[in-house]
Amino acid sequence: MSKVYFASSRTKKWSYDDSMPGKLERLLKEIGMMNYFSPDEWVAVKTHFGSEGAHRIVRPVFLRKVVDALKRIGARPFVTDTVRIKGLDYLEVANQNGINHLSVGSPVVLADGLYGNDNLMVKAGEILGEIAIASVIYDVPAMVVCSHVKGHINSGYAGAIKNLAMGGVSGYHRTYGWKCGRGSMHTIGEGELVWDAEKCELCYQCRDVCPLDAIQFKDDELVWEDNVCWRCGRCERVCQSESLTLPGDSERFIRSLAEAARAVISTFEPNKIIYINFMAEIQPECDCMPAADVPVIQDIGILISEDIVSIEQASIDMLLGSLPLPGSLANDRDIKDGEDIIMKLHNKPYILQIEEAERLGLGLRKYELIEIK
Repeated sequence: MSKVYFASSRTKKWSYDDSMPGKLERLLKEIGMMNYFSPDEWVAVKTHFGSEGAHRIVRPVFLRKVVDALKRIGARPFVTDTVRIKGLDYLEVANQNGINHLSVGSPVVLADGLYGNDNLMVKAGEILGEIAIASVIYDVPAMVVCSHVKGHINSGYAGAIKNLAMGGVSGYHRTYGWKCGRGSMHTIGEGELVWDAEKCELCYQCRDVCPLDAIQFKDDELVWEDNVCWRCGRCERVCQSESLTLPGDSERFIRSLAEAARAVISTFEPNKIIYINFMAEIQPECDCMPAADVPVIQDIGILISEDIVSIEQASIDMLLGSLPLPGSLANDRDIKDGEDIIMKLHNKPYILQIEEAERLGLGLRKYELIEIK
């Protein structure tokens, strides 16, 4: 049984020690950073930089606390993510969202290079075969995974497993293309995008959301550049007229997240990764989208563990005990108190990723919760 340390978001005293940054400092002391990281060791602080318009990411103040804790034991941290849009644009998005070397106190780097194709092939498993792991994550000896817990239209739930699976894998391999990148999880077969002209309302949201400008409209006809597309699926997700279809399988996608996460973890020696789940601003959709909806669940707190399966199970257990917030998508879906909010939002069997992660040997679903006051 693994230990999961927890600090509540509730602040009952007007003191720094009772603040969320103060509690995070105590969590980092409790888990003992020196048990995992060594002086002069490079440590990746893996997070999600967000998007232009999507601001509900792990806040820079929390990343700074992680960086400072690593520096105190003599480690050499840097904050990183893989390319989600064009590299230079993504660094600017990070800066707009407050993530830069001044705010977090360390370098901020792209794990797979400016073009998102600096990666190495790693065996993943029966679903994915091999997959392209970002070279920086492949090479770095240690990592702290800082994940924003939220909903997700494809996986239902998104936490540490999805952070590694999507954020540790590149979108494109320079030899094998998208089929060994994140798109291999999002779609099946040749991943041919299908457009229904009769349903299309010509709102151009698909064009505007595409991170690679692979969609254009000419004379009211959609033009899709197959050889450019990463198959991220954002175009299909924003299409409110349901005129776009990217072939996929929800159960396969969710199981493949665990497989990809295992591939990332396999590049590290044992006990060289710790996981921090931030259960705040729990929105219904991914941080990669061009907007952030209001939270569907009240802030819960921060969890930290060396076991990715345990911390994910603990996070889900806390979500299951939460109430839907009025004025949110949960309210729009008429979700009642006591119902599984995450399941009701997107109707995806999200628990499969945790079950599969345990089956693959990444950790245990049984855990001991230790609350830090």
